[in-house]
Amino acid sequence: MRRKLAAGNWKMNGTAASLAELAVLGAQLDDEGPDVVVCPPAPLLYRAVHAAEGTRIDIGAQDCHMQSKGAFTGDISAEMIADTGARYVIAGHSERRDAHEERNSDIRAKVSMAWACDLTAIICIGEELSDHQQNNTLDIIAGQLAGSLPDAATAHNTVIAYEPIWAIGTGKVPTLEQITQVHDFIREKLINRLGQDVGDAIPLLYGGSVKPDNAETIFRAENVDGALVGGASLKAADFAPIIAALARS
Repeated sequence: MRRKLAAGNWKMNGTAASLAELAVLGAQLDDEGPDVVVCPPAPLLYRAVHAAEGTRIDIGAQDCHMQSKGAFTGDISAEMIADTGARYVIAGHSERRDAHEERNSDIRAKVSMAWACDLTAIICIGEELSDHQQNNTLDIIAGQLAGSLPDAATAHNTVIAYEPIWAIGTGKVPTLEQITQVHDFIREKLINRLGQDVGDAIPLLYGGSVKPDNAETIFRAENVDGALVGGASLKAADFAPIIAALARS
């Protein structure tokens, strides 16, 4: 059985007062439910770890640098993230691929650095609207997966999140058939590259306008093991029903 995972990405939202949501969310989680990760902005990481103490919530960062240290003003290293007590880090989110012009090779280096610090990397891949409209989705996914994922991936250190860029924050969601096709394709690629045992064990998340009212439908896909949730993860009242739907799937 692959582990189920619900990950929340707060993006550039939240202050210290927002961390009260972690206790509210944690109180609603069943002991046997899916794994839960919340990724707040970097200044909140240390306080988030402490705010989540006594709950089943792990804390993750939204990015890390590809180098361990150096003259990189404003960046954060994987070692610094691990030092806060966080256990996960997102790598290759489309907003960073776009706004920061991150390449697959950059993401691959970040993932390797995260692993070196015993962090689990949530590697994001996904196509633009133009690629989707031209039926190039699987080619884009194959290229990003091949370029962004180092060879030493395991179910312990890696999570893959498929986020069609055209669905992030837009309210648009692919059909269940489309989600299933892409996730089955990713699974096949992982198995072919890493072997049956490893490739079949790595959790695959779907991300892109996941809400309480569509989560149950999304989780019907066999190779969807959870979700990477944006805006709906900011409030426990929105995130908890998504986690509950995943637990039922």
